[in-house]
Amino acid sequence: MTGTLVNSGAILAGSLLGISVGKHISARLKTIVMQALGLSVILIGLQMALTGKEIVVVISCLLIGAVTGELIDIEKWLERMAERLKARFRSDSSTFVQGFVSSSLLYLTGAMMIVGSIQDGTAGEPHTLYVKALLDGVASVALASSLGVGVAFSALSVLVVQGAITLLASQLLFLKSPAVLDAVTATGGVLILAIGINLLDLKQIRVGNLLPAIFYAMAWAVLR
Repeated sequence: MTGTLVNSGAILAGSLLGISVGKHISARLKTIVMQALGLSVILIGLQMALTGKEIVVVISCLLIGAVTGELIDIEKWLERMAERLKARFRSDSSTFVQGFVSSSLLYLTGAMMIVGSIQDGTAGEPHTLYVKALLDGVASVALASSLGVGVAFSALSVLVVQGAITLLASQLLFLKSPAVLDAVTATGGVLILAIGINLLDLKQIRVGNLLPAIFYAMAWAVLR
């Protein structure tokens, strides 16, 4: 849980900083920070993806996962969940719900959250979540400066959801297998790369519909 606690704390700290100095941050500075964030995510994704020893397997999992995700339409379910959150949370701030939902989806639908939680829960290695905490903290400054206090509340959603996945992973002994972790890291790296592309507005990829690829990678590593 160490990685999740640090991650949640970084989001809260970044949000408070963004709220306090938001009015003094220019649009140009916000843009360059988000671009730097996108490039950093791409770098991390490439580094993780290139650790894969069996590229054909990674590609196969991505293709099958994409078809599965589209059939289930995970992205639509995420959008519906966002609408329910918007209806549930109330605040004097006109952008509270928008800030909470947007930042929560950014922090919780990425592959880095899944990969990092599995690594932290099974191997006690929070490094990926520490890196995610740094990225999320920086993103929170930019997001909170524009969307306000709602972004800070996303730290709670990260604590609950990401923490639950970490605790669940610690009970699944088969996930401790190096083969499983390697497969998840390589496949997850490609998804993280896609998140970086989205952040840079180069092309909007439905990353949520690619998430099943990670579970196919797990299954392949266990059953091979």
